[in-house]
Amino acid sequence: MLKKYEALSEKVNLTGAFMARGVVYKYLNRTNLTHYAELSRLLGCQAFVKHENHHPTGSFKIRGALNFFHHMSKEELDAGILVATRGNHGLAMAWAGQWFHVPCTVVVPEGNNPEINRTIEGYGAELIVHGADFYDAQTYCEELVDSAGYYYVQQGNEPEILNGLATMGLEIIEDLPDVDVVICPIGGGAGCASLLKTVRAIRPDVQIIGVEPANVPSFYEAWKQGEIVTLDEAHTVADGLAARSVFHLPYVILRDKISDVILLTEEEILEGVRMALAATHNLAEPAGAVSLMAAYKIRERLAGKKVVMVLSGCNISMETLKTAL
Repeated sequence: MLKKYEALSEKVNLTGAFMARGVVYKYLNRTNLTHYAELSRLLGCQAFVKHENHHPTGSFKIRGALNFFHHMSKEELDAGILVATRGNHGLAMAWAGQWFHVPCTVVVPEGNNPEINRTIEGYGAELIVHGADFYDAQTYCEELVDSAGYYYVQQGNEPEILNGLATMGLEIIEDLPDVDVVICPIGGGAGCASLLKTVRAIRPDVQIIGVEPANVPSFYEAWKQGEIVTLDEAHTVADGLAARSVFHLPYVILRDKISDVILLTEEEILEGVRMALAATHNLAEPAGAVSLMAAYKIRERLAGKKVVMVLSGCNISMETLKTAL
């Protein structure tokens, strides 16, 4: 099966990223890459934050959603699209679907952030609550495709979604050409894989470091074992990283090329939220803040380097924010 995705990975490339930029910038502004003195002091390096939390939907996923819709034909999307999500992917697809006049159905697991659920519906999407976690929601989507004829968007396995996400990497290299290290969260893996493809195409020596919850190390285990694994459960405060398995396309891109993967405890993840607030005055969701905490955890290795941490999103529930504080 991986042969198919190895071939698809060739479609995620620098040319695709440059073409996607022309699409993405019709709807979005570039996000800031900001140097923070206090964060630099804490980490002992030149610390820069890529503010993907400043997008209209509060996360980097909107880049990929816009590029996906742009490349799909009307015939392919006639019946509407179907997505499974814990939040940011569903928000992005629903928001972009409005611009392209495509009906969107979003499946979320039970107990999902109610604030995100309301916002998805506010973007005009139909919301379905099903399953105990993201993996169950994905499985239910596969059943719905057979019965309703939707186009099911598996976010990590669509090359044009990754090319859209890769515009983030172009901006990092343009704003900081001599970057040494880029640290990025890994859930399904699409964001980190797109960054690696783009940044390494221009600067092969840049370290790309992923971050996962120690409770849900789906990519880390796959990376170590040399094959995709499916965990029995995915319980973490970092909703956006609660993936029992990594997507196939990001896996084949990352498996032999990623520099390292850092695992964080639940308390360390919450400390990342506090660090983002204190050092950058930005609200970060737990999945978005892990890059900062991972940098702190390996700060001895980063000493003196120019380090970019991707703050991937800010869609945190009030309950989780209260817990973090």
